[in-house]
Amino acid sequence: MMVSQTLTSRLAHISARALITQPFLRQAGYRIGLFLLTVSLLGLTGCNNLGLNKAKLEESEQAYYKSAQKELKSGRFQSAIERLEALESRFPYGRYTEQAQLELIYAHYGNLDYTQTVLAAERFIRLHPGHPQLDYAYYAKGIASYQIDQGLFDKITPTDLSKRDMGAARESFQDFSEIVQRFPDSEYVDDARARMVYLRNRLADYEINVANYYMRRQAYLAAANRGQYVVKHFQKTPAVAPALAIMVKAYRKLELKELARDTLAILVFNYPDYEELTPEGDLKAFRHVDDANPSWLNIVSFGLFG
Repeated sequence: MMVSQTLTSRLAHISARALITQPFLRQAGYRIGLFLLTVSLLGLTGCNNLGLNKAKLEESEQAYYKSAQKELKSGRFQSAIERLEALESRFPYGRYTEQAQLELIYAHYGNLDYTQTVLAAERFIRLHPGHPQLDYAYYAKGIASYQIDQGLFDKITPTDLSKRDMGAARESFQDFSEIVQRFPDSEYVDDARARMVYLRNRLADYEINVANYYMRRQAYLAAANRGQYVVKHFQKTPAVAPALAIMVKAYRKLELKELARDTLAILVFNYPDYEELTPEGDLKAFRHVDDANPSWLNIVSFGLFG
């Protein structure tokens, strides 16, 4: 009897616990389910918000680009530059950033800022060496260097361009050479070749002016070396004939008679109508410039002017 009572009391205790625990478990399960549903809804909302934010960003980037395009078409290049730079700054990895960097080159050129054009082109070439419009970057850089070489001063007072520093001309020549060599099918090739011919003649003329300067200063060896440089590196330019003539004169001054004779023979054979040749096939006497009382322009330009 005691055993059955104990068993009955235990069963009653277990049943009582079950009655208490079952509703609690049901309530806890409901709460967990509600929590998971809330998390899922928040996740979906977050994804939607991300999508909306991304769309807004793209719309904003596109708005910057369209605004810059409008300024470019209207010829307001400074305003276009500001918008393109802002686009690149705000969206460094955006859809339009690469194109904006390319169009900055054109905007700077349109703004007549040739130095910034060169810098923008160099940056684009460095960042995008495989870009399909890389030939345009080289061409724009070459044209800008070409414009720098002309110089604002020459638009006011004409000067002999061959007597000035030729660093920009060399840069321009190199850029056009890149186009001819690397992009033979480029639309800019023909113009690049034509400009290379002009620049090559300019560079050769510069060397002749320097050689003549050395002759006036009686630095005959330096003059002969300049002449040799022209003959070696600027074949088929109009400067070759005067280069040979300078070499003949310099060799004679240095009493290198054999070299003078051989060089004169080359000059007469290749350029029989050269203006400094006499009917007898010799060179007219070389006249020294009177440097006893040089002009102020001659002094400040180290003998290249005046």
